[in-house]
Amino acid sequence: MHGFANPARFLRIARWLMPLCMGAGLVVATLALGWGLFVAPAEKLQGETVRIVYLHVPAAWLGMAGWMGIAGASFTELVWRHPLAAIAAKACALPGAVFTAVCLLTGSLWGRPAWGTWWVWDGRLTSMLVLLFLYFGWMALSQASEASDGGQNRAPAIFGLVGAVNVPIIHYSVIWWNSQHQPPSITMGKSAMSGDFLWPLLAAMLGFTLIFAGVVLARMRAILAEQQAEARLRRKARAEVEAF
Repeated sequence: MHGFANPARFLRIARWLMPLCMGAGLVVATLALGWGLFVAPAEKLQGETVRIVYLHVPAAWLGMAGWMGIAGASFTELVWRHPLAAIAAKACALPGAVFTAVCLLTGSLWGRPAWGTWWVWDGRLTSMLVLLFLYFGWMALSQASEASDGGQNRAPAIFGLVGAVNVPIIHYSVIWWNSQHQPPSITMGKSAMSGDFLWPLLAAMLGFTLIFAGVVLARMRAILAEQQAEARLRRKARAEVEAF
């Protein structure tokens, strides 16, 4: 893993991997959504509203995966001082927050016809809303840390690890508490879903995951380029001061 700590080596890999992930993800996600929206049948009880699952479930998965990316990068930063760890965490935050917001929005759109209301203070919904607030808090803390300490403050990494406690709460909330949200339809090694719904859903999850990976790599490249530009400006300013 430390072999990728060199920014130049990482950039060489990301230069071809980022467009590959983005391109493949856009193709797979588009085909999966078309499959789910226009080919897959309506569900017997939910009717046409079931089609929102092809966006809602990938968004929920990537909202949680984004925070786990922050937590993993935070652990790496605290333990091994990996040079790219903080950049990876920062790159995961915004797309993770976006997918979390999409999950909440699509869940609300589904809940109106299914439950008769846009929102309930259900364990799964509430913990997902908490995740969105955690993203906002982490991004604000990271920005404040970078402004005051040049990114050397470890508070965002600690916050990233502590906030990871919410992810298993989201996952197990429908099991631990009496929840209006349906229990997991896909578990390790088995599924309660018919193949007519399962395969386009899995394809959508793969496609959006590839898009997420491509966005994270693109953001890491942009952050590194910004840092390198700032370093060049500081060196130039220092040289001008020394010249006087």
